[in-house]
This record gives sequence, C-alpha cells and structure tokens, in this order.
Amino acid sequence: MSRFKESGEKSRAASDLFTDLYPSLAGWCRRLVDDDGTAHEIASEAFTRLWGHWTAVREPRGFLYVTAANLVRDHWRRLDRERRALRQVTTEAELARQGEGDDASVPVRLLVRSLPERLRTPVLLYYYADLPIREIAQMTRRKEGTVKSDLHAARELLRAGLGGHLDHTH
Repeated sequence: MSRFKESGEKSRAASDLFTDLYPSLAGWCRRLVDDDGTAHEIASEAFTRLWGHWTAVREPRGFLYVTAANLVRDHWRRLDRERRALRQVTTEAELARQGEGDDASVPVRLLVRSLPERLRTPVLLYYYADLPIREIAQMTRRKEGTVKSDLHAARELLRAGLGGHLDHTH
C-alpha cells in the first residue's frame, strides 16, 4: 500500500511541477523561437524528457530549461539549414531563369520532387539537410560510392530540367 501512496505522491508532484513551470517555460521558449506552436512543442518535449528521467533528476526546473535550450538550439540549426537550402534553390532557379527566361524555368523544388526516390533521398539529405556523404550512406544503407553516383545522376537530371544551368558544386 505504501508503494501506491508513494506513486500517487510522485504523480501529484509531477502535476504540480507542470502547472507551476509550464507557462513560464513555454513563454521563455516563445521569446526565443518567436512562434507559439513551436514554443509549446519545445516546452512539451522538455517535460516529456523530464518524465523519462523523473527519478534521476535532482533539479527539475534546471533540467527543463537546459533541455528546452538544447531543443531551441536544434530548432535554430534546422531553420538555418532550411534557409541555406532555400538560398541554394533560389540561386539555382535564378540561374535557370537567366538562361532561358522566366516563363521557361521549372522551379527546382518541383524537379527535386520529380526525382526517383533513390535519387531524391540523397539530394534532400545532402543539399537540404547538409549531411556528409558518409552519414547519408549509413542512413540509407548504401555504399558511399553509390551515394556519390546517385547525387551525380540527380544533378544531371536536375541540370537537364533546368536547361543545363545547374552548378554542381556544394
């Protein structure tokens, strides 16, 4: 019976902690990410991770804020990768427009989307997620040479779709 009582006390303590800290944690995240939905996702994830370590965490408030800070940093990195990919796509599309006129160019994202999956996946991981070929090979369970070959084939297809104006450096 004491075990049940102890479990109930822990559950009540966790509930009280959530009630006390969630609003301030979510508000703090909101100021960092400038988006309500993302802030709530980060705050919720921090609490989820806390619950996973509940018995081992001595200072829950510190754990929550450090975890949220790490999640915010990950969010910023993801946004930075997306911005770099967007800049690259915009540059490639601009090169295509300069070569053939605005009406003739096909948006790069549509060309990437039209690639066969075996080529599209390495393109997205290499150019958009900024992952090295070694990691892509591990993730896709392919040899590094195969990934390089797939990237080359994808660039050729994209270059053809863009009218030959794709810079293949990365």
